[in-house]
Amino acid sequence: MGRLEGRVAVVTGGGGGIGLGIARRFAKEGATLTIADCNAEVGERVAQDLQNEFGVRVAFTATDVTVKDQVQRLVGETVDRFGSLDILINNAGGGTGLKPLDQTTEDEIVHALNLNFWATYWAMQAAYPHMREKGWGRIVNLGSLNGVNAHMHTTPYNVGKESMRALTRTAAVEWARYGICCNVICPGAKTAAFERFESNWPETAATIIRQVPNRRMGDPEQDIAGVALFLSSDDAAHVVGMTIHADGGSHVNGVAWRPDGD
Repeated sequence: MGRLEGRVAVVTGGGGGIGLGIARRFAKEGATLTIADCNAEVGERVAQDLQNEFGVRVAFTATDVTVKDQVQRLVGETVDRFGSLDILINNAGGGTGLKPLDQTTEDEIVHALNLNFWATYWAMQAAYPHMREKGWGRIVNLGSLNGVNAHMHTTPYNVGKESMRALTRTAAVEWARYGICCNVICPGAKTAAFERFESNWPETAATIIRQVPNRRMGDPEQDIAGVALFLSSDDAAHVVGMTIHADGGSHVNGVAWRPDGD
């Protein structure tokens, strides 16, 4: 306990799913937090709940991460409020549903890039000078096995996540000399998005789970947040530019799936 005492962290998409799991684990470890989410009602409630439960300082900033000015404001407000920014968790992201590549539109690609690549880029650029001045920083970006394995019918999401992974590795090489460690987690967790997938395609979802070596989807707080905690701690000072698969072993042989008809 207390591994993040004295550290200030921003968690985007912190109102639910993996973002909430990471925020809870960080609060438990003593971090001061800014929760960013596009849903103000949810985000404000989460921030208050974390503050009440763990006795740490938690603020909420309503943020649409596809809007550059809002991302920059998020970082600026955090520094103004708490005096620094030590840890940046770029968790907010998503796709545009299932559609074959030949039917995918440019607008869908642009949206996925805004949500998964540009949002991360803007946040990293805004956080960088504060971390460099302090000589210490941790940036953890949430990727996806979808992009690594190039799963079918999710082209915009795959492109967004993989371009973000390239960005992370490049920043890792350039910024490590300043004590800023940049890494990626590719999670396999039971989120609201996976639950919707299960509801719409139950047989495909069951097939995916059967292929996971430990036969389950992970829990955001128990299985993913601990990896984010490690990467955000002093213990990860020599871990740079890595992609860590917290996915129950799914990446080893690849969890192949085919939408109906393919």
